[in-house]
Amino acid sequence: MSKVFRELLKKVGSGNHTNENLTRAEAATATKMMLQGVAKPAQIGAFLIAHRIRRPTGEELAGMLDAYEELGPKLQPVAAARPAMVLGIPYDGRTRTAPISPVTALLLAAAGQPVVMHGGDRLPTKYGLPLVEIWQGLGVDWTALPLAQTQQVFAQTNIGFVYTPVHFPLTNAMWEYRDQLGKRPPLATMELIWCPYSGDAHIVAGFVHPPTEAMFRVALELRQVHKYTLVKGLEGSCDLPRDRTAIIALSQMPQEIERLLLSPHDYGITSKNVPLGSTEELLNQIQKVLAGEPGELMQTALWNGGFYLWRSGICFDMQSGLTKAAELLNNGAVAAKLQELRQAVNSAAQTVGNRV
Repeated sequence: MSKVFRELLKKVGSGNHTNENLTRAEAATATKMMLQGVAKPAQIGAFLIAHRIRRPTGEELAGMLDAYEELGPKLQPVAAARPAMVLGIPYDGRTRTAPISPVTALLLAAAGQPVVMHGGDRLPTKYGLPLVEIWQGLGVDWTALPLAQTQQVFAQTNIGFVYTPVHFPLTNAMWEYRDQLGKRPPLATMELIWCPYSGDAHIVAGFVHPPTEAMFRVALELRQVHKYTLVKGLEGSCDLPRDRTAIIALSQMPQEIERLLLSPHDYGITSKNVPLGSTEELLNQIQKVLAGEPGELMQTALWNGGFYLWRSGICFDMQSGLTKAAELLNNGAVAAKLQELRQAVNSAAQTVGNRV
């Protein structure tokens, strides 16, 4: 089988004039062979760096998603009026700007919108602050739950977190390659639009470089995913920036995209991204937001919460979304959702412990 992989490697690594794009099926095969350890270590390293240098196509990303679809975990559908929002966040975390997506998830869930997140621990190449550490600092430890218990928490609270080191262990071996190569391979791009949810989903993903958005759109259309939101966000996340106009692509129906330019100035939001200090400082800032206290991170929470309340269909427009976000944060509904989530996760973890 390593000979089969060698032929795929030759296609992506033959140089500017002789390399060939993989077909969707070939990309799926290559991804599965790497995850399952069928390809040899030298082949995997060579493939990842060659593919990084050449850049993936949308069709190749679709094939990689096919492999994750076949081998990876999925949360099952929950009863909801709207598609679950799947927030794609860079797995190697944040180093410069304060993440707000856990607050966004709590705010959406408090309004009745299901949210699915996914990721792992501090990982290469940035080894930045990952979502799971923020959740742990808020008293929510997703790392102790098997997928079945995560499903229960998701059904109870409208928030689910697929913790890949436990729920998708086939990916664990790939992180050593990423560390040794020192560069994100195309797998990292694909993970932003991965959907570990088997129900009706709304994919939300961030990007840094405009060509990435085009690749996302091709891959999602090939996989018949027509509900998505793509954001030129902070550090490649789906957190909206405040220091510049947010550039956003909204899918309306197959083959139709609306380009949205959102300026914080137009909605009374101050134009300053919150820098990321220590984890303790961030957690303290988040607690103040949950308590309804004004501040720079509250501005970020309102800006993002208002947009995603609107985009989910809960609110009619951006302004009503901002008003609703402020209401949920100030009346304690978001803080209450966090307490509900803590209790659900702790109860599920205790059940697992009792069984052991």
